[in-house]
Amino acid sequence: MSSNRYDLVVIGAGPAGLSAALFAARRSRRVLLVHRDRKLGGECLHRGTIPSKTLRACAEHLASLRARTAGVVDLELAAQTKLESLMRRLDHVVEVHERSLEKEVLGIGIERAHSKARFLSDHTLELLAPSGAKQVVYSEKILIATGSRPRKPDDILVDHETVLDSDSILSMLYLPRSLAVLGGGVIASEFATIFLALGVEVTMIDQRTKPLAFLDDEISQRFRDSFEAAGGKFRGSVKHRTVAVDVLGGVAIELTDGDTVKAEKLLVALGRSAQVQGLELAAAGLAINPRGHLSVDAYGRTCVPHIYAAGDVIGPPALAASSAEQGRRAAQHALGALNESANAPAPMGIYTIPELASVGLTEAEAKNVCPGVVVGISHFDQLARGAINGDSQGMLKLLADPATGRLLGAHIIGDGATELIHLAQLAMAGSMPVSTFVESVFNFPTLAEAYRIAALEVEERRRDYVQNVPAPLPGTQPVAVRNS
Repeated sequence: MSSNRYDLVVIGAGPAGLSAALFAARRSRRVLLVHRDRKLGGECLHRGTIPSKTLRACAEHLASLRARTAGVVDLELAAQTKLESLMRRLDHVVEVHERSLEKEVLGIGIERAHSKARFLSDHTLELLAPSGAKQVVYSEKILIATGSRPRKPDDILVDHETVLDSDSILSMLYLPRSLAVLGGGVIASEFATIFLALGVEVTMIDQRTKPLAFLDDEISQRFRDSFEAAGGKFRGSVKHRTVAVDVLGGVAIELTDGDTVKAEKLLVALGRSAQVQGLELAAAGLAINPRGHLSVDAYGRTCVPHIYAAGDVIGPPALAASSAEQGRRAAQHALGALNESANAPAPMGIYTIPELASVGLTEAEAKNVCPGVVVGISHFDQLARGAINGDSQGMLKLLADPATGRLLGAHIIGDGATELIHLAQLAMAGSMPVSTFVESVFNFPTLAEAYRIAALEVEERRRDYVQNVPAPLPGTQPVAVRNS
């Protein structure tokens, strides 16, 4: 093989790109990983997931201390607290993760190019290094995993000082007294709850009736209730009409219902669009769709069959775990190694305060494929561990097929939700019935006990269902319920 010919070229070194490159390299394919940043990890490590979760850890500990001491200890941060001082572990966290990634990539023999890439054709790329040096490479398969950038509305000037986006909000010098957030998606909700827990007065503004409206309705509503119970304000079913920055500081957001929200800072979190500037997609026969992303099929293929895309560049859910799975799946398909039978349901974790997590179908989705779906719920404040933690909003919800007891979906809000969801994920991957949780022994006191309590409710309702369902007519078969 020529020195400039590869089996797979991956553009982007975030979760999607790294996952794809590692999969291909483990199968002895020649892989080139192209990344614009000097270090590996992409936006996730350097400007997104890791920085925001480091700040969240501080905020969550403050909120947890207040809850677990029933208000006896109520730490308030001093006015004008430096934001940087709340993320002192960030450099260490990033350094540890960088070293881990470098070791993994070097150890498996992935070639790297610290360069900007642009298409010359559907198989050929030109790479421009920081030194100005250029090289042309050819690849049988190409994966675009270049991530995303904040979407900026045409009528709002994001000055990164008073009006911020998700890339610049953590560059603030001091905690603001008040923060308005435009948007009700994952990024908007995470930052809104983080700053609320840090003592900032927060108002969320969104056109939907609830934040995170794509979640199970009951979980989304419970999240809104929790946010407002903690002192946050949610203005739903409205949009911004105008945004005006005061010359003396602060911002005023006029809403479509005639009200005006004033705050010291404004976070614009109205989604993200594909980061493809300079890629010259047209030279490869590609174009961005009307929503600002690359369109792909279930395997990550674009309209050019040997060019794939994964991660934030293809749009929601745009989470690190889902991006990594998309990258791995795209590489599997590109190399002819996709195992459809091993396609387990992927969980979703949202690092708000409290945490949110889900896997499988929502209740509304489950009812469409299984009209008699049964639901079991466990409230964390009824668990010993939940009471100890002071978690009054936590809840686990299980959805099951009434005939077979097969788990169709699980949804959690509360402490440790993003960890707890993996039990449901494994149960679904193994096609285990909900009764498995009833028959299992859980440590006491733990939040995992919620699975047994919710499963007991499911089994009770299943018995009622079976007793009231007429026997099937001779020769008929039960309706198959698809896995999520």
